[in-house]
Amino acid sequence: MIHIHNFDMNNHQNPLLIPGVNQNTLLKNLQNLISISSVNPSLVPGESGEEKISRYLYQNLKKLGLKTFKQKVSSNRSNIIGILKGIGNGKTLLLNGHMDTVGLSGMEIEALRAEYKGGRVYGRGSADMKAGIAAIISACEAIQSAGIELKGDVLVTLVVDEEHKSIGTEKLLQDYTADAAIVCEPTDLRIGVAHKGFIWGEVEIFGKAAHGSRPEEGIDAIMKAGKLLVEIERLAETELQTKKHPLLGSPSLHASLIEGGRELSTYPDTCKIQLERRTIPGEDHHIFEKELRKTIKSIHLKDREFRATYEHLFHRPPFEISEKQEIVKILSRCYEHALKRKPEFAGITWWMDSALFAEAGIPTLAFGPAGTGLHGPIESVDFTTVSQTASVLIETVIDFCGI
Repeated sequence: MIHIHNFDMNNHQNPLLIPGVNQNTLLKNLQNLISISSVNPSLVPGESGEEKISRYLYQNLKKLGLKTFKQKVSSNRSNIIGILKGIGNGKTLLLNGHMDTVGLSGMEIEALRAEYKGGRVYGRGSADMKAGIAAIISACEAIQSAGIELKGDVLVTLVVDEEHKSIGTEKLLQDYTADAAIVCEPTDLRIGVAHKGFIWGEVEIFGKAAHGSRPEEGIDAIMKAGKLLVEIERLAETELQTKKHPLLGSPSLHASLIEGGRELSTYPDTCKIQLERRTIPGEDHHIFEKELRKTIKSIHLKDREFRATYEHLFHRPPFEISEKQEIVKILSRCYEHALKRKPEFAGITWWMDSALFAEAGIPTLAFGPAGTGLHGPIESVDFTTVSQTASVLIETVIDFCGI
């Protein structure tokens, strides 16, 4: 389908034929992507990772006429970069998707069959986020097929390892930048303008080993850890709830893993608790250490036998972009034109690579199709929303990059 759209570029109206999405090609490409296992080997040891899907995508982008590159991240793991070159004097728009998925174990449907049924496409990675990648490719294909000459470049970045530590995007940002970025995660066709960050930390509580029959000689580290857990629960339910973000709500805190003790007849000399603290915009990665050190000190003042240390393990920042930013305004009006309704601005519950792009100084938003069962036993994506995502991307690319 061809749409007629008037873009206000350089302060005058430019009538332009907007190419539509090739539904058959989009569906076939999405099914092909799902059928290729790309389980993150850092999550499931022994998996082959993104090697096969990166080869497929490299050839796909090259066939479309994009200048295509492999950016090595680590052994057998490479980002795929495709550049739809403009004629010059325009802005560069980065379109991003991650190739890796979580594991296939426990799925109630065949994970790689890529079945299309009832308007949905099923399989691991269907929503998270091979549908977003398929929409990006479809948008580039439509622009290429229509012979539209852009001023600026479209930078397609398909990265590894988002589901673990995002080493793919970290590597990408060493060599590439853009004037704006769209991360095509499954946002249910909402414009994602914020998401939480996270901090992983570990507290080690120290006791004193002794025979179970000699309580006067031992200090039970696991019992002492219980005092810490009580205070952590109090922190999560009181102080953290006083902080609010209009789209994301309050920060959160939970105990994820606990380990301690030697055997039943021995007082445990250590207990380790690993925790996750979700952060909202305005909070940095030092805040959790401050909260825990304060908590540890408070417990020690009441119980002189309580001894503990805190270790920071890993963190990723929260993300937020103003609705006044150019890329947000452009995608919003293209959304309204393509889908005939106003967009919804949303805070997204999970962490995304958008935070890393924003941290690198690139105005970024998240936008993608509607999916269910992410990381779950039955994962699927609404195919109509994949096509709608591609339609909005086509118009956004044309508007942002110029013609």
